[in-house]
Amino acid sequence: MKNLLLLFIFLLSGALGVTAQPRELTEEEMDDRFNFYIANDLGRNGYYDQKPIAERMGEMEEVTGFEFIAALGDVHHFEGVASVNDPLWMTNYELVYSHPELMVEWFPILGNHEYRGNSQAVLDYSKVSRRWCMPARYYTKVFEVEDGVTIRLVFIDTAPLIDKYREESDQYPDVCKQDMQRQLDWIDSVLTVNKATWTVVMGHHPMYAQTSKDDIERENLQERLNPILKKYHVDMYIAGHIHNFQHIRQKDSDIDYIVNSSASLSRNVEPMDGTVFCSSATGFSVCSASATDLKLYMLDKDGKVLHVVERKLKK
Repeated sequence: MKNLLLLFIFLLSGALGVTAQPRELTEEEMDDRFNFYIANDLGRNGYYDQKPIAERMGEMEEVTGFEFIAALGDVHHFEGVASVNDPLWMTNYELVYSHPELMVEWFPILGNHEYRGNSQAVLDYSKVSRRWCMPARYYTKVFEVEDGVTIRLVFIDTAPLIDKYREESDQYPDVCKQDMQRQLDWIDSVLTVNKATWTVVMGHHPMYAQTSKDDIERENLQERLNPILKKYHVDMYIAGHIHNFQHIRQKDSDIDYIVNSSASLSRNVEPMDGTVFCSSATGFSVCSASATDLKLYMLDKDGKVLHVVERKLKK
């Protein structure tokens, strides 16, 4: 009964911010802004919607004028890669994301599927590919949006923050080797000195999501990571892993919690407590910053806008 009530409210309430019909993304709304793509859960050897979405991402450069691509894990399904010479680098990545406009910097993080293989090889691929830019398992970058306005992106490694993966060392051999507290201390230290206008933290696993996946995944992040993000008033936490779009707000937090859909194969989704928007469409997102607002556009496989997350600069 509760789920039916939530669904009814979700469908009827304009306050939920649902885009009634998918619409085109226009050059006018992208002009004079700092834009980048977000894509994750990619690796299907070009099958399903992976190749069409890859082509759409390249074709939309004239509209978005994107600077780079944030790749939020699971570039390789299902057992990760064995080495930097694994053929999956060609079939999951190089031959799929071959559009000329996609020859930009990619800033990746590890997903749970990368941890099923040789996770160090994912970092080492930076020595092979000019566009694969992964300096560490977690790292941060600051970009200038315009004079005096900056955006800080914090790329984190979520699998080692979750007990499930640490305990299943037979399936995820590299996870238990990672120092969880060291990463949490690093995230805290980065945000302590952060002076950026906008702050976005990105990991593979979501903080909140409607999903059949193990509750421990989200509970561990809510316990260990969320207090840090709330303490420093992060604007957005963006993740993947669930293979659908979700925008969630919590009563005790001002953070926009976002699940970015799979860029190859998606799953069904239903609203839950805190759901602002959800969709089972495949696709990718554009994060767009200016001096006055920060927006995230959820785009389907045709590049149509399904939903926009918007934050205004607090004066």
